[in-house]
Formats: sequence, C-alpha cells, structure tokens
Amino acid sequence: MGPGKRLINCLLGRQPILNRNEEVVSYELLFRSIGSRDAAQFNDVSQASASVIIDTLSEFGLDQVIGRHKGFINVELDLLMSDAIEILPKERVVLELLESIELTADLVKRCRELKEKGFTLALDDHQFDASYEELYGMVEIVKVDLLQSPAGQLAGMMELFRPYQLKLLAEKVETRDEYLHCHKLGFDYFQGYYFARPAVIEKKRIDEAASTLLKLMRLLSEDAELAEIEQTFCKSPGLTYKLLLLVNSVTIGIREKIRTIRHAVVILGRRRMKQWVQLALFAADDSRGMANPLVEMAAVRASFMEQLACRHPLLKGDRGAPDQAFMVGILSLLETIYAIPTDEIVTVLNLTAEIKDALVSRAGPLGRLLALAELMECTFFRVTPEQFEELGLTRNDVFTAQVKAYQWLGESF
Repeated sequence: MGPGKRLINCLLGRQPILNRNEEVVSYELLFRSIGSRDAAQFNDVSQASASVIIDTLSEFGLDQVIGRHKGFINVELDLLMSDAIEILPKERVVLELLESIELTADLVKRCRELKEKGFTLALDDHQFDASYEELYGMVEIVKVDLLQSPAGQLAGMMELFRPYQLKLLAEKVETRDEYLHCHKLGFDYFQGYYFARPAVIEKKRIDEAASTLLKLMRLLSEDAELAEIEQTFCKSPGLTYKLLLLVNSVTIGIREKIRTIRHAVVILGRRRMKQWVQLALFAADDSRGMANPLVEMAAVRASFMEQLACRHPLLKGDRGAPDQAFMVGILSLLETIYAIPTDEIVTVLNLTAEIKDALVSRAGPLGRLLALAELMECTFFRVTPEQFEELGLTRNDVFTAQVKAYQWLGESF
C-alpha cells in the first residue's frame, strides 16, 4: 500500500440487489472512507477495492456482511490481474469489472482463467459493444446504468444481448416507473435508490395485520400477560402463521420446532419476541416476507442502533436503552411505508418522551443515534472521526456495531 497507507479507518457499505420478485438476492459491497488526516487515503479504485476485500475477509467476515447472499465487489485492472483476487471464496462473490477497464487480449485471457477457476464475472456500467463478443461468452451478468442508457434505447440493447447467456441487471433504478419499465423489458436483477431507500412499499393506511402488530408491540412493551398476547394472535390466524414461520427460521440452537405462540415467547423470550413483532410490520401482507428489502433494512438499522446504545456514554448505563434504540430504529421507517404521521404512530403506541423526541425531531441521544444510522445507509457518504466523537463514540464503536448488526441479520433470517 505504500508508506503511510492504512486500512483501519474505513467502513463497509452495502447496496441490495433484487430479483424480479423484489427479493434481496445479493449485495454490492461499497468502500467507505473516513475523511481526516488520520484516515486511510486511497489514490485509485484498485486500492479501494482491495480495502473492501481485506475488511470483508479479515475484519468483518463474509458471512457477517452478506449472510446467505452473494457479494458484488468492484475490481480494477491491477486487482483483477493479481493473484491476490483468488483469495476470495469463488462461490460467494461476483467480480464486477469496472467500466474503466480497457478491453485487451490480456484481459480476455485473465477472465477466461478466472472463469475456469469458478469465479462469477460481471460487467459494470456497460452498454452493448460488438467488440466484447468473446467476453460476453464468459461473464454471467451485465449491469446497465439507467443514467447512461436512456429508456428509449433499452429495448434495442436487450435484443443485442439476447443471443448471449447473460443476466441483465438494471442499476441506478431511481423510481417505480423505471423499475416497472425495466421489469417489463425482461431485466433479471435491479439495484438503486428505489430499493435502498425506505420507500419500497407504498401503503396508504395501516392494514388489519399491521394494526394487530402495533397492538402486540404495545402489549409486549407493557409486559402484558401471556394470555392477552396469545388472544391477540388468535384473532389473526394468518398473522400467527406468518410469525411462527418466521420464528421457526431463527437460528437459536434448539432442535425442536416452535409449535405455539406461548412456546415461541418462552423459547425466544419477550425481548426477542418484541423485536420480531416489530420487524414483522414490514412483512405484513407482503408475499416476499423476510426477503423484502425493507425488512432487512429495518433489521440492520434497529440492530445497529441497539449496539450503539450499549456503547454510548449517556446510554450504556441504562439497561432499557438498547431495547428503546431498537424500537426507534424500527419505528423510524413506518411513516414512509404507511403514510401515517410519526406523531400519530407514537401516540397509538403510547411511547416515552425520549423515543417520541428521537422519532419526531432526532433529538436526544436516541435521536442522534438515529441520525447517524440514517447517514450510514446512504449509498455515498463521507463521515469524519469528529462526527463519532460528538456522540461520545469511537470509530471502533461504530465499526463493531455495524458488524454485529450484519451478523444478527445473517443469523436470524
């Protein structure tokens, strides 16, 4: 890396990649630089890509970052040609060749070698070019940038790609109209702000299932009697079935399957059950269930805030703070989804002033943690150690919380 180059001041971002059913199937791993004189400085894309690989394998752990999914990693020419790239587990990653790589005989030869070794290759920000014909026989995925390829040209480009055994991925999908247009054309995968931001589902009211979940959330928060909790589920058989399927999928180290709501509460404990009920709000009346990108986003945000609350100097002495932080993370996404004002949601749930202030105005320690969590979810962001220090946190606190949030998601779904 050269003198003075360090890798410790970096974070890792992820952007979901969805299939035609709008289910998360992969993540693109994104390098995050923390800007300061002590931060890692990378002069080219290869160094940034190398940092992603090093962080993913040695610090984060691939399973903790992407769970059961595959990870797309950007690679420049130097990194692609290096033997170091082969340290990656070929069955878990997709090597994404950046558009800046020049097409040469050496490039084709190297791609053939990697293909023969079992690696999956993709072309990034690509438009059809007949000179790439030999390479089209090796890559499995072509990413088409909608900002560079006008909608009127997509159908013609699709026809040119049709003779090849390729999957096409529409990236930089910003709106639902763009998604529907690309879906109709036959794109296989989709990526962009439309899916990464919390506006994936548009519901105009809180439906019956969601209302039941809100009631359950209140009952669990108030430590209601188990019989009252069970009775609430009994009034919604469909929701009961969904929740039991969800709980049965959790890796909890027991052999027996969960049979009833009472059994689920006893085995998981009220605290974990409360978290599942909160997350189920995002899967209510949605056929994608826990493959819904919003569910994953909510789970990571809530778990990230829970972990930060354990480290925040003003919160770590409060035994209830992690639960409150988790709930703030969940509830912060509901207004966009259900188009119900946050004030109304917090009133229905009879929440504490601290949680309400965090949700309504990002005030107080919980509110500031929520603001940080929202910042970390942006596809492109730049943070400084000073921003962490203002919260009484270190870069390592944030790094560890991020890892544990990814790990919790990977183990739980």
